[in-house]
Amino acid sequence: MSYLGVGVSPGNVPVYHETSLKVVDRRVRLAELVLRFVICGLGVLAAVLVGTDTQVREIFTIQKKAKFTDMKALVFLVIANGIAASYSLIQALRCVVSMVRGSVLFSKPLAWVIFSGDQVMAYVTLAAVAAAAQSAVIAKLGQPELQWMKVCGMYEKFCNQVGEGIVSALLVSIGMVALSVISAFGLFRLYNGSNKGKSNSGW
Repeated sequence: MSYLGVGVSPGNVPVYHETSLKVVDRRVRLAELVLRFVICGLGVLAAVLVGTDTQVREIFTIQKKAKFTDMKALVFLVIANGIAASYSLIQALRCVVSMVRGSVLFSKPLAWVIFSGDQVMAYVTLAAVAAAAQSAVIAKLGQPELQWMKVCGMYEKFCNQVGEGIVSALLVSIGMVALSVISAFGLFRLYNGSNKGKSNSGW
């Protein structure tokens, strides 16, 4: 039985809200898919910018080459963003398969795996950006108390490209934090739905 196009269950309980919830779930899933592809691209960009960055300077007929492996924080940044890009690509493909198959909700164990993975990647990328940013500040400003010189005064091109990589990595970390919120929504949405089912079954 329906009234003004709104479906009514046998218990006279409106069920139109289920359709709206499915629409919300699909929009969240679409946002997750787009965000994961964006993170994948930015992660690759950050890793390439930092990993391929080199500059050679000649100092008193001696050539010195600056590369990302000279700073452990930059090595960590490249590895973290490479892992984040690979992880996001795998999860994006999972989202595509899920959307093609038409399944919106998934099992709780899988939801926990996704939530945990997003949390770990968010922490890892944030830690990598923080370490790289600290090293970049020291390279830019130096540390007079420890007699550490301003490296960026000698390797300006190298530092500029590293800065671009750090900005891309920062966007990756922000995106991973947003994804961890989305995966948390998906996880607790499952538990909320199961609790409603239990409460309805008790009547």
